[in-house]
Amino acid sequence: MGIDPNFRTARQVVEEHEGHKVYGPVEAPKTLGIHGTIVGVDFDICNADGSCITACPVNVFQWYDTPGNPVSEKKADPINEQACIFCMACVNVCPVAAIDVKPP
Repeated sequence: MGIDPNFRTARQVVEEHEGHKVYGPVEAPKTLGIHGTIVGVDFDICNADGSCITACPVNVFQWYDTPGNPVSEKKADPINEQACIFCMACVNVCPVAAIDVKPP
């Protein structure tokens, strides 16, 4: 099961991180929520495969350390989501369907 495509309306914004919203719940290190609005990454299922970082032609993602997380100790953080060109490369390569892209 991948990211909930309705997270923008189904979840509450609980904090901001590196200039983007974080949709809860968040109970670190186990539950980290969904980071980003234009480019949403479900940190609870992201397995740090890194394919989105490689595939993105405009460098939307950057590694973010998440020590103690049971899935992976780093995540692909959409710190530059405003640069997204909606090519969907990241969505298409994510092996666990942790990414949802929606134009503003």
